[in-house]
Amino acid sequence: MPTAAGLAPQLGDRADKPEEACGVFGVYAPGEDVATLTYFGLYALQHRGQESAGIATFDTLGAGSTRICVHKEMGLVSQVFTDAILKTLPGHLAVGHTRYSTTGSSRIANAQPAIVETRLGALALAHNGNLVNTTDLRTQLEQQQCDLKTTTDSELIALAIAQEVNSGKDWLEGAISAFNQCRGAFSLVIGTPAGLMGSRDPNGIRPLVIGTLSQGELNQAPAYVLASETCALDIIGADYLRDVEPGEMVWITEAGLASFHWVAQPQPKLCIFEMIYFARPDSWMQGESLYSYRLHLGRQLARESSVDADIVIAVPDSGVPAAIGFSQESGIPYAEGLIKNRYVGRTFIQPTQSMREKGIRMKLNPLRDVLQGKRVVLVDDSIVRGTTSRKIVKALREAGATEVHMRISSPPVTHPCFYGIDTDNQDQLIAATRSVAEIAQQIEVDSLAYLSEAGMLKATQDNPEHFCTACFNGRYPVPVPEPLQRSKLILEKIPAMTV
Repeated sequence: MPTAAGLAPQLGDRADKPEEACGVFGVYAPGEDVATLTYFGLYALQHRGQESAGIATFDTLGAGSTRICVHKEMGLVSQVFTDAILKTLPGHLAVGHTRYSTTGSSRIANAQPAIVETRLGALALAHNGNLVNTTDLRTQLEQQQCDLKTTTDSELIALAIAQEVNSGKDWLEGAISAFNQCRGAFSLVIGTPAGLMGSRDPNGIRPLVIGTLSQGELNQAPAYVLASETCALDIIGADYLRDVEPGEMVWITEAGLASFHWVAQPQPKLCIFEMIYFARPDSWMQGESLYSYRLHLGRQLARESSVDADIVIAVPDSGVPAAIGFSQESGIPYAEGLIKNRYVGRTFIQPTQSMREKGIRMKLNPLRDVLQGKRVVLVDDSIVRGTTSRKIVKALREAGATEVHMRISSPPVTHPCFYGIDTDNQDQLIAATRSVAEIAQQIEVDSLAYLSEAGMLKATQDNPEHFCTACFNGRYPVPVPEPLQRSKLILEKIPAMTV
Protein backbone atom coordinates (compact mmCIF):
# COMPACT_ATOMS: atom_id res chain seq x y z
CA MET A 1 0.00 0.00 0.00
CA PRO A 2 1.21 3.58 -0.45
CA THR A 3 3.29 4.93 2.40
CA ALA A 4 4.96 8.20 3.19
CA ALA A 5 8.06 6.75 1.60
CA GLY A 6 6.30 5.91 -1.64
CA LEU A 7 4.72 2.80 -3.07
CA ALA A 8 5.58 -0.48 -1.41
CA PRO A 9 7.45 -2.60 -3.95
CA GLN A 10 5.64 -5.36 -5.79
CA LEU A 11 6.89 -8.90 -5.29
CA GLY A 12 8.78 -8.87 -8.55
CA ASP A 13 10.52 -5.64 -7.56
CA ARG A 14 11.71 -6.80 -4.15
CA ALA A 15 15.41 -6.58 -3.45
CA ASP A 16 17.05 -9.94 -4.06
CA LYS A 17 18.24 -10.03 -0.45
CA PRO A 18 16.81 -11.00 2.90
CA GLU A 19 14.95 -7.94 4.12
CA GLU A 20 16.13 -6.08 7.19
CA ALA A 21 15.23 -6.73 10.77
CA CYS A 22 14.02 -3.78 12.87
CA GLY A 23 16.04 -1.25 14.82
CA VAL A 24 15.43 -0.47 18.50
CA PHE A 25 16.81 2.35 20.63
CA GLY A 26 16.31 3.60 24.16
CA VAL A 27 17.88 6.25 26.36
CA TYR A 28 17.62 7.15 30.05
CA ALA A 29 19.11 10.62 30.46
CA PRO A 30 17.44 13.06 32.86
CA GLY A 31 18.16 16.63 31.80
CA GLU A 32 18.97 15.71 28.19
CA ASP A 33 16.87 16.11 25.05
CA VAL A 34 16.06 12.42 24.87
CA ALA A 35 13.79 12.76 21.83
CA THR A 36 16.56 14.28 19.73
CA LEU A 37 19.07 11.68 20.94
CA THR A 38 16.60 8.97 19.93
CA TYR A 39 15.99 10.58 16.55
CA PHE A 40 19.68 10.40 15.71
CA GLY A 41 19.95 6.87 17.11
CA LEU A 42 17.13 5.77 14.81
CA TYR A 43 18.71 7.67 11.93
CA ALA A 44 21.83 5.51 12.36
CA LEU A 45 19.63 2.39 12.42
CA GLN A 46 17.59 3.34 9.33
CA HIS A 47 19.13 0.46 7.36
CA ARG A 48 17.28 -1.97 9.65
CA GLY A 49 13.82 -0.82 8.58
CA GLN A 50 12.34 1.82 6.30
CA GLU A 51 8.57 1.36 6.67
CA SER A 52 7.78 3.26 9.83
CA ALA A 53 9.43 5.02 12.74
CA GLY A 54 8.31 6.02 16.21
CA ILE A 55 9.45 7.59 19.47
CA ALA A 56 7.79 7.49 22.89
CA THR A 57 9.03 9.63 25.79
CA PHE A 58 8.22 9.60 29.51
CA ASP A 59 7.98 12.97 31.22
CA THR A 60 7.84 13.30 35.00
CA LEU A 61 5.16 15.71 36.23
CA GLY A 62 4.35 16.98 39.71
CA ALA A 63 3.31 14.72 42.58
CA GLY A 64 5.30 11.82 41.13
CA SER A 65 3.06 11.32 38.10
CA THR A 66 4.40 10.60 34.62
CA ARG A 67 2.94 11.25 31.18
CA ILE A 68 3.82 9.44 27.97
CA CYS A 69 4.21 11.32 24.69
CA VAL A 70 4.23 9.39 21.40
CA HIS A 71 4.74 10.10 17.74
CA LYS A 72 4.92 7.39 15.07
CA GLU A 73 4.17 7.39 11.37
CA MET A 74 4.85 5.50 8.16
CA GLY A 75 8.04 6.51 6.38
CA LEU A 76 11.73 7.13 6.98
CA VAL A 77 13.03 8.65 10.20
CA SER A 78 13.79 11.95 8.46
CA GLN A 79 10.25 12.06 7.06
CA VAL A 80 8.44 11.13 10.26
CA PHE A 81 10.14 13.65 12.57
CA THR A 82 10.77 17.39 12.43
CA ASP A 83 12.22 19.80 14.99
CA ALA A 84 8.69 20.88 15.85
CA ILE A 85 7.54 17.29 16.42
CA LEU A 86 10.57 16.45 18.56
CA LYS A 87 9.78 19.43 20.79
CA THR A 88 6.43 17.80 21.59
CA LEU A 89 8.27 14.78 23.05
CA PRO A 90 9.70 15.95 26.41
CA GLY A 91 11.00 13.70 29.12
CA HIS A 92 13.91 11.94 30.77
CA LEU A 93 13.47 8.56 29.05
CA ALA A 94 12.75 7.62 25.44
CA VAL A 95 12.11 4.49 23.37
CA GLY A 96 12.46 4.46 19.59
CA HIS A 97 11.87 2.02 16.75
CA THR A 98 12.41 1.82 13.03
CA ARG A 99 10.42 -0.94 11.39
CA TYR A 100 10.49 -3.45 8.62
CA SER A 101 7.39 -5.61 8.95
CA THR A 102 8.15 -9.29 9.50
CA THR A 103 5.00 -10.04 11.52
CA GLY A 104 1.95 -7.89 10.85
CA SER A 105 1.24 -5.84 7.77
CA SER A 106 2.85 -2.55 6.87
CA ARG A 107 0.32 -0.07 8.25
CA ILE A 108 0.31 2.71 10.81
CA ALA A 109 -1.52 0.65 13.44
CA ASN A 110 1.44 -1.71 13.52
CA ALA A 111 4.09 1.01 13.86
CA GLN A 112 6.08 0.90 17.08
CA PRO A 113 6.73 1.52 19.92
CA ALA A 114 3.69 -0.48 21.03
CA ILE A 115 1.86 1.39 23.80
CA VAL A 116 -0.13 -0.47 26.47
CA GLU A 117 -1.72 0.82 29.68
CA THR A 118 -1.24 -1.00 33.01
CA ARG A 119 -2.15 -0.38 36.64
CA LEU A 120 1.36 1.09 37.10
CA GLY A 121 1.08 3.39 34.09
CA ALA A 122 1.81 3.05 30.39
CA LEU A 123 4.60 1.01 28.85
CA ALA A 124 6.21 1.57 25.45
CA LEU A 125 7.80 -1.45 23.81
CA ALA A 126 10.15 -1.64 20.80
CA HIS A 127 10.87 -5.12 19.45
CA ASN A 128 13.40 -6.58 17.05
CA GLY A 129 12.80 -10.23 16.19
CA ASN A 130 9.93 -12.66 15.70
CA LEU A 131 8.12 -14.98 18.05
CA VAL A 132 7.32 -18.49 16.87
CA ASN A 133 4.49 -19.09 19.38
CA THR A 134 2.43 -16.10 18.28
CA THR A 135 -0.75 -18.13 17.72
CA ASP A 136 -0.71 -19.68 21.19
CA LEU A 137 0.14 -16.38 22.87
CA ARG A 138 -2.60 -14.53 20.99
CA THR A 139 -5.17 -17.18 21.96
CA GLN A 140 -4.08 -16.99 25.59
CA LEU A 141 -4.41 -13.19 25.67
CA GLU A 142 -7.78 -13.23 23.89
CA GLN A 143 -9.07 -15.68 26.48
CA GLN A 144 -8.01 -13.14 29.13
CA GLN A 145 -10.14 -10.49 27.37
CA CYS A 146 -7.16 -8.45 26.17
CA ASP A 147 -7.95 -5.76 23.62
CA LEU A 148 -5.67 -6.48 20.65
CA LYS A 149 -5.35 -3.50 18.35
CA THR A 150 -2.65 -4.70 15.93
CA THR A 151 -1.50 -7.85 14.14
CA THR A 152 2.06 -7.80 15.52
CA ASP A 153 3.77 -10.17 17.91
CA SER A 154 5.32 -7.07 19.51
CA GLU A 155 1.92 -6.00 20.86
CA LEU A 156 1.47 -9.51 22.26
CA ILE A 157 4.68 -9.18 24.29
CA ALA A 158 3.55 -5.78 25.60
CA LEU A 159 0.11 -7.13 26.52
CA ALA A 160 1.65 -10.16 28.22
CA ILE A 161 3.72 -7.82 30.41
CA ALA A 162 0.63 -5.72 31.14
CA GLN A 163 -1.34 -8.81 32.17
CA GLU A 164 1.36 -9.84 34.61
CA VAL A 165 1.67 -6.33 36.05
CA ASN A 166 -2.10 -6.02 36.38
CA SER A 167 -2.16 -9.30 38.30
CA GLY A 168 -0.14 -7.62 41.06
CA LYS A 169 3.49 -8.00 39.98
CA ASP A 170 5.92 -5.09 39.75
CA TRP A 171 7.61 -4.11 36.47
CA LEU A 172 10.55 -6.50 36.87
CA GLU A 173 8.53 -9.52 37.96
CA GLY A 174 5.87 -8.84 35.34
CA ALA A 175 8.36 -8.48 32.50
CA ILE A 176 10.32 -11.60 33.39
CA SER A 177 7.13 -13.63 33.74
CA ALA A 178 6.03 -12.43 30.29
CA PHE A 179 9.42 -13.14 28.70
CA ASN A 180 9.14 -16.74 29.88
CA GLN A 181 5.89 -17.05 27.90
CA CYS A 182 7.61 -16.00 24.65
CA ARG A 183 9.38 -18.34 22.23
CA GLY A 184 11.56 -17.14 19.40
CA ALA A 185 13.73 -14.07 18.88
CA PHE A 186 13.23 -10.86 20.80
CA SER A 187 15.53 -7.99 21.59
CA LEU A 188 13.42 -5.48 23.48
CA VAL A 189 13.65 -1.91 24.70
CA ILE A 190 10.80 -1.06 27.06
CA GLY A 191 10.00 2.29 28.64
CA THR A 192 7.97 2.56 31.85
CA PRO A 193 7.28 5.38 34.32
CA ALA A 194 9.78 3.73 36.68
CA GLY A 195 12.67 3.14 34.28
CA LEU A 196 14.03 1.68 31.07
CA MET A 197 14.36 -2.05 30.34
CA GLY A 198 16.38 -3.94 27.79
CA SER A 199 16.24 -7.69 27.25
CA ARG A 200 17.20 -10.46 24.83
CA ASP A 201 15.77 -13.92 24.33
CA PRO A 202 17.66 -16.90 25.79
CA ASN A 203 19.54 -17.39 22.51
CA GLY A 204 20.31 -13.73 21.87
CA ILE A 205 19.39 -14.19 18.21
CA ARG A 206 19.06 -10.44 17.60
CA PRO A 207 21.67 -7.98 18.91
CA LEU A 208 21.30 -5.37 21.67
CA VAL A 209 24.08 -3.23 23.14
CA ILE A 210 24.46 -0.91 26.13
CA GLY A 211 26.20 2.45 25.97
CA THR A 212 26.96 5.26 28.40
CA LEU A 213 26.61 8.96 27.70
CA SER A 214 28.47 11.52 29.80
CA GLN A 215 26.22 14.27 31.13
CA GLY A 216 28.93 16.76 32.02
CA GLU A 217 30.22 18.26 35.25
CA LEU A 218 26.85 19.08 36.82
CA ASN A 219 25.71 15.47 36.83
CA GLN A 220 28.45 12.89 37.08
CA ALA A 221 26.07 9.93 36.87
CA PRO A 222 26.20 8.56 33.32
CA ALA A 223 23.16 8.33 31.11
CA TYR A 224 22.49 4.92 29.60
CA VAL A 225 21.65 4.02 26.02
CA LEU A 226 20.30 0.79 24.53
CA ALA A 227 20.54 0.12 20.79
CA SER A 228 20.48 -2.62 18.19
CA GLU A 229 24.00 -1.71 17.01
CA THR A 230 27.01 0.27 18.18
CA CYS A 231 26.72 2.65 15.21
CA ALA A 232 23.69 4.18 17.01
CA LEU A 233 25.91 4.87 20.03
CA ASP A 234 28.57 6.48 17.88
CA ILE A 235 26.25 9.01 16.29
CA ILE A 236 25.27 10.53 19.66
CA GLY A 237 28.73 10.30 21.22
CA ALA A 238 27.93 7.42 23.59
CA ASP A 239 30.55 4.89 24.63
CA TYR A 240 29.99 1.18 24.18
CA LEU A 241 29.76 -0.57 27.55
CA ARG A 242 28.81 -4.16 26.67
CA ASP A 243 26.17 -6.31 25.03
CA VAL A 244 22.95 -7.26 26.78
CA GLU A 245 23.54 -10.97 27.25
CA PRO A 246 21.19 -13.71 26.02
CA GLY A 247 18.51 -14.28 28.64
CA GLU A 248 19.40 -11.06 30.49
CA MET A 249 17.25 -8.07 31.41
CA VAL A 250 18.83 -4.76 32.33
CA TRP A 251 16.85 -2.23 34.40
CA ILE A 252 17.91 1.40 34.19
CA THR A 253 16.64 3.92 36.75
CA GLU A 254 17.94 6.91 38.70
CA ALA A 255 19.82 4.35 40.82
CA GLY A 256 21.84 3.22 37.78
CA LEU A 257 21.91 -0.04 35.84
CA ALA A 258 20.88 -3.35 37.40
CA SER A 259 21.10 -6.76 35.71
CA PHE A 260 18.81 -9.78 36.03
CA HIS A 261 19.49 -13.12 34.34
CA TRP A 262 16.06 -14.65 33.89
CA VAL A 263 17.29 -17.81 32.11
CA ALA A 264 19.31 -20.42 34.00
CA GLN A 265 21.25 -21.74 31.01
CA PRO A 266 21.21 -19.39 28.01
CA GLN A 267 22.48 -20.79 24.71
CA PRO A 268 23.93 -17.94 22.59
CA LYS A 269 22.89 -18.11 18.93
CA LEU A 270 23.46 -14.69 17.38
CA CYS A 271 22.16 -14.56 13.80
CA ILE A 272 25.24 -14.92 11.60
CA PHE A 273 23.53 -12.86 8.89
CA GLU A 274 23.73 -9.85 11.22
CA MET A 275 27.50 -10.09 10.76
CA ILE A 276 27.49 -10.99 7.07
CA TYR A 277 24.99 -8.45 5.81
CA PHE A 278 22.42 -6.78 8.07
CA ALA A 279 24.37 -4.68 10.53
CA ARG A 280 26.30 -1.66 9.35
CA PRO A 281 30.00 -2.33 8.61
CA ASP A 282 31.04 0.29 11.18
CA SER A 283 29.18 -1.51 13.97
CA TRP A 284 31.05 -3.84 16.31
CA MET A 285 29.99 -7.40 17.16
CA GLN A 286 31.88 -10.23 18.77
CA GLY A 287 34.88 -8.02 19.48
CA GLU A 288 35.58 -6.54 16.05
CA SER A 289 34.09 -4.23 13.46
CA LEU A 290 31.88 -5.91 10.92
CA TYR A 291 33.97 -4.33 8.17
CA SER A 292 36.93 -6.32 9.52
CA TYR A 293 34.86 -9.52 9.74
CA ARG A 294 33.68 -9.10 6.16
CA LEU A 295 37.27 -8.60 5.02
CA HIS A 296 38.06 -11.96 6.66
CA LEU A 297 35.16 -13.54 4.79
CA GLY A 298 36.55 -12.27 1.48
CA ARG A 299 40.03 -13.54 2.27
CA GLN A 300 38.68 -16.97 3.19
CA LEU A 301 36.56 -16.99 0.04
CA ALA A 302 39.66 -16.34 -2.09
CA ARG A 303 41.49 -19.19 -0.37
CA GLU A 304 38.61 -21.57 -1.04
CA SER A 305 37.73 -20.57 -4.61
CA SER A 306 40.56 -18.96 -6.50
CA VAL A 307 40.13 -18.02 -10.17
CA ASP A 308 42.22 -16.46 -12.94
CA ALA A 309 40.88 -12.96 -13.55
CA ASP A 310 41.93 -9.37 -14.20
CA ILE A 311 39.90 -7.43 -11.64
CA VAL A 312 37.75 -7.97 -8.55
CA ILE A 313 34.61 -5.85 -8.21
CA ALA A 314 31.81 -5.77 -5.65
CA VAL A 315 28.06 -5.51 -5.72
CA PRO A 316 27.79 -2.26 -3.74
CA ASP A 317 27.54 -1.54 -0.95
CA SER A 318 27.27 -4.73 1.08
CA GLY A 319 29.70 -6.73 -1.06
CA VAL A 320 32.55 -4.20 -0.86
CA PRO A 321 34.49 -5.39 2.25
CA ALA A 322 34.46 -9.02 1.11
CA ALA A 323 35.57 -7.99 -2.39
CA ILE A 324 38.49 -6.04 -0.94
CA GLY A 325 39.43 -9.04 1.20
CA PHE A 326 39.22 -11.31 -1.85
CA SER A 327 41.49 -8.92 -3.76
CA GLN A 328 44.03 -8.72 -0.92
CA GLU A 329 44.25 -12.50 -0.58
CA SER A 330 44.23 -13.34 -4.29
CA GLY A 331 46.44 -10.50 -5.52
CA ILE A 332 43.89 -9.61 -8.20
CA PRO A 333 43.41 -5.82 -8.30
CA TYR A 334 40.24 -4.37 -6.81
CA ALA A 335 38.29 -1.89 -8.91
CA GLU A 336 34.95 -0.12 -8.85
CA GLY A 337 32.98 -1.67 -11.67
CA LEU A 338 29.47 -0.84 -10.53
CA ILE A 339 28.30 2.56 -9.38
CA LYS A 340 25.33 2.64 -7.02
CA ASN A 341 22.82 5.47 -7.05
CA ARG A 342 22.50 5.91 -3.29
CA TYR A 343 19.61 8.35 -3.67
CA VAL A 344 17.22 5.88 -5.25
CA GLY A 345 14.39 5.11 -2.87
CA ARG A 346 10.81 4.06 -3.26
CA THR A 347 8.95 6.09 -5.81
CA PHE A 348 5.36 6.61 -6.92
CA ILE A 349 6.57 6.65 -10.54
CA GLN A 350 7.07 3.12 -11.80
CA PRO A 351 9.61 2.29 -14.53
CA THR A 352 8.26 1.57 -17.99
CA GLN A 353 8.25 -2.02 -19.20
CA SER A 354 11.21 -1.33 -21.49
CA MET A 355 13.15 0.06 -18.51
CA ARG A 356 12.31 -3.06 -16.52
CA GLU A 357 13.57 -5.26 -19.35
CA LYS A 358 16.87 -3.39 -19.34
CA GLY A 359 17.36 -4.39 -15.75
CA ILE A 360 18.77 -2.56 -12.78
CA ARG A 361 20.22 0.66 -14.19
CA MET A 362 18.18 2.80 -11.77
CA LYS A 363 20.22 1.42 -8.87
CA LEU A 364 23.48 0.12 -10.38
CA ASN A 365 25.34 1.28 -13.43
CA PRO A 366 28.44 -0.50 -14.81
CA LEU A 367 31.64 1.39 -15.66
CA ARG A 368 32.37 0.42 -19.25
CA ASP A 369 35.95 1.73 -19.29
CA VAL A 370 36.81 -0.36 -16.22
CA LEU A 371 35.13 -3.54 -17.45
CA GLN A 372 35.91 -3.52 -21.19
CA GLY A 373 37.92 -6.60 -22.13
CA LYS A 374 38.34 -7.76 -18.53
CA ARG A 375 37.87 -11.09 -16.80
CA VAL A 376 35.86 -10.06 -13.76
CA VAL A 377 35.40 -11.57 -10.30
CA LEU A 378 32.08 -10.27 -8.97
CA VAL A 379 31.75 -10.54 -5.16
CA ASP A 380 28.45 -10.33 -3.29
CA ASP A 381 27.38 -11.36 0.22
CA SER A 382 24.46 -13.62 -0.77
CA ILE A 383 22.12 -14.82 -3.48
CA VAL A 384 18.49 -15.34 -2.52
CA ARG A 385 16.33 -15.68 -5.63
CA GLY A 386 18.98 -14.97 -8.25
CA THR A 387 16.94 -12.43 -10.19
CA THR A 388 19.16 -9.44 -9.42
CA SER A 389 22.37 -11.42 -9.85
CA ARG A 390 21.37 -12.40 -13.36
CA LYS A 391 20.61 -8.76 -14.29
CA ILE A 392 23.97 -7.59 -12.91
CA VAL A 393 25.87 -10.26 -14.83
CA LYS A 394 24.06 -9.32 -18.03
CA ALA A 395 24.91 -5.64 -17.49
CA LEU A 396 28.59 -6.47 -16.93
CA ARG A 397 28.77 -8.44 -20.17
CA GLU A 398 27.03 -5.64 -22.08
CA ALA A 399 29.65 -3.26 -20.66
CA GLY A 400 32.42 -5.39 -22.19
CA ALA A 401 33.42 -7.95 -19.53
CA THR A 402 34.76 -11.04 -21.30
CA GLU A 403 34.24 -13.37 -18.31
CA VAL A 404 32.20 -13.03 -15.13
CA HIS A 405 33.06 -15.25 -12.18
CA MET A 406 30.75 -14.79 -9.19
CA ARG A 407 31.91 -15.38 -5.62
CA ILE A 408 29.55 -15.26 -2.64
CA SER A 409 30.89 -14.53 0.86
CA SER A 410 28.34 -16.78 2.59
CA PRO A 411 27.03 -20.31 2.04
CA PRO A 412 23.94 -20.97 -0.10
CA VAL A 413 20.72 -19.72 1.53
CA THR A 414 18.54 -22.83 1.59
CA HIS A 415 16.07 -22.19 4.45
CA PRO A 416 13.82 -19.30 5.45
CA CYS A 417 14.19 -17.40 8.72
CA PHE A 418 11.52 -17.51 11.42
CA TYR A 419 13.30 -15.17 13.82
CA GLY A 420 12.91 -11.66 12.44
CA ILE A 421 14.33 -11.62 8.91
CA ASP A 422 11.89 -11.52 6.03
CA THR A 423 13.09 -14.22 3.66
CA ASP A 424 11.13 -15.85 0.86
CA ASN A 425 9.41 -19.17 1.28
CA GLN A 426 11.79 -22.04 0.76
CA ASP A 427 10.57 -22.81 -2.74
CA GLN A 428 11.59 -19.26 -3.77
CA LEU A 429 15.16 -19.64 -2.50
CA ILE A 430 17.20 -20.56 -5.54
CA ALA A 431 19.75 -22.65 -3.60
CA ALA A 432 17.00 -24.72 -1.96
CA THR A 433 15.94 -26.25 -5.26
CA ARG A 434 19.04 -25.98 -7.50
CA SER A 435 22.65 -27.08 -7.37
CA VAL A 436 25.50 -24.57 -7.58
CA ALA A 437 26.05 -25.58 -11.20
CA GLU A 438 22.38 -25.03 -12.00
CA ILE A 439 22.44 -21.62 -10.29
CA ALA A 440 25.53 -20.66 -12.30
CA GLN A 441 23.71 -21.58 -15.48
CA GLN A 442 20.61 -19.64 -14.49
CA ILE A 443 22.43 -16.41 -13.61
CA GLU A 444 24.72 -16.91 -16.66
CA VAL A 445 28.15 -16.69 -15.03
CA ASP A 446 31.31 -18.45 -16.16
CA SER A 447 31.78 -19.85 -12.67
CA LEU A 448 30.12 -19.60 -9.27
CA ALA A 449 31.40 -20.44 -5.80
CA TYR A 450 30.06 -19.87 -2.30
CA LEU A 451 31.97 -19.59 0.96
CA SER A 452 31.78 -22.80 2.98
CA GLU A 453 29.92 -22.83 6.28
CA ALA A 454 33.12 -23.84 8.04
CA GLY A 455 34.97 -20.94 6.41
CA MET A 456 32.24 -18.49 7.41
CA LEU A 457 32.45 -19.56 11.05
CA LYS A 458 36.24 -19.71 11.02
CA ALA A 459 36.32 -15.99 10.23
CA THR A 460 34.54 -15.09 13.50
CA GLN A 461 36.32 -14.26 16.75
CA ASP A 462 33.89 -16.34 18.81
CA ASN A 463 32.86 -19.93 19.42
CA PRO A 464 31.24 -21.21 16.18
CA GLU A 465 28.51 -22.78 18.32
CA HIS A 466 27.38 -19.30 19.38
CA PHE A 467 25.73 -18.48 16.04
CA CYS A 468 22.41 -19.27 14.40
CA THR A 469 23.11 -20.60 10.91
CA ALA A 470 19.63 -21.99 10.20
CA CYS A 471 19.25 -20.17 6.87
CA PHE A 472 22.17 -22.24 5.55
CA ASN A 473 21.42 -25.64 7.09
CA GLY A 474 17.89 -25.72 8.56
CA ARG A 475 19.10 -26.29 12.12
CA TYR A 476 16.73 -23.95 13.95
CA PRO A 477 17.82 -23.21 17.54
CA VAL A 478 14.23 -22.57 18.70
CA PRO A 479 11.76 -25.28 17.59
CA VAL A 480 9.32 -23.99 14.99
CA PRO A 481 5.69 -25.15 15.34
CA GLU A 482 4.49 -27.27 12.42
CA PRO A 483 1.82 -24.81 11.19
CA LEU A 484 4.50 -22.13 10.94
CA GLN A 485 6.85 -24.57 9.21
CA ARG A 486 4.17 -25.31 6.64
CA SER A 487 3.81 -21.62 5.85
CA LYS A 488 7.40 -21.38 4.59
CA LEU A 489 9.10 -24.75 4.27
CA ILE A 490 9.17 -27.53 1.71
CA LEU A 491 8.63 -30.00 4.51
CA GLU A 492 9.70 -33.15 2.72
CA LYS A 493 13.13 -31.62 2.05
CA ILE A 494 14.07 -30.09 5.38
CA PRO A 495 16.39 -31.81 7.85
CA ALA A 496 15.22 -32.60 11.36
CA MET A 497 14.81 -29.61 13.63
CA THR A 498 17.29 -29.38 16.48
CA VAL A 499 17.12 -27.48 19.73
